Amino acid sequence: MTIRLEPVESGTRIHLAHAFAEADVRDQHFQGWRFQLSLFANLVADEVNAGAPDLADAWFAAWSISDGAERVRSLEAIAAPEVRFRDRYARIDGLTELNAHIAASKRFMPGIRMERNGAVRHCQHMLLADWVTRGPDGAERMSGINVFVLDAQGRIASVTGFWNQ
Repeated sequence: MTIRLEPVESGTRIHLAHAFAEADVRDQHFQGWRFQLSLFANLVADEVNAGAPDLADAWFAAWSISDGAERVRSLEAIAAPEVRFRDRYARIDGLTELNAHIAASKRFMPGIRMERNGAVRHCQHMLLADWVTRGPDGAERMSGINVFVLDAQGRIASVTGFWNQ
């Protein structure tokens, strides 16, 4: 067997080549390697993204920051410049649009804060995080789940929010 590693923008691609005389014998190894490489990918991703819960918490906390410049600094620390955000009410591309969208949410829903609700689930650079919003009185107002996709640097590349309605 020959193993070749190829650097790619999103990380490293592994090429495996079996030198069996019979194609049938070679082909029987495919699923075993897929399984083993999946285990390895999860192990590496879990290590690389050990701070995933903190990343999700920082994302939700940014939605409560009133000062635009402070909010941008907070988002720049956790998200790629070209971050995408999608939900039933938004189609956002980039930090500038995201900052303006959050500012609008602060204007139209004053006093609302967003927070994670439960454990973050993680698989190969994708996160699932349940969330709730609470009013100034602490009462739950809305809830849902976000799907986060992380880039090769561990930053948030995209978020898709699903509302519980």
